Amino acid sequence: MIAIRVMLAAAATVALGTSPVFAAWVGPGKEAAPTTAAAAAQAPDDTPVRLEGHLVRKLDKDHYEFRDDSGTIQVEIDAKDLPTQDIGPTTRLRLTGEVDRGLFSTDVDIDHVEILR
Repeated sequence: MIAIRVMLAAAATVALGTSPVFAAWVGPGKEAAPTTAAAAAQAPDDTPVRLEGHLVRKLDKDHYEFRDDSGTIQVEIDAKDLPTQDIGPTTRLRLTGEVDRGLFSTDVDIDHVEILR
């Protein structure tokens, strides 16, 4: 009976000890995420970004032109990630995502859109 309890405890420890971890380092040495279109355009692939500005036009189904005081960059926003409220070129937004550097272009794949008031 004790052997079964020991085996169950060991199995639970292994199962819990190998679960995925989603935390990230936030202390000294962590670089700040780019916050402008110009900085995002120069950032390496998969760099997290947080942009504040406006979507000035829709380019195709999921692609938009984003503009802030530093310039413009193309962003990709899936319909499921858009807010439920209508947005337009005058709506100030905070976009959170990551740089997607392709062979011929760079854009930002947006995971979250927040309307700023």
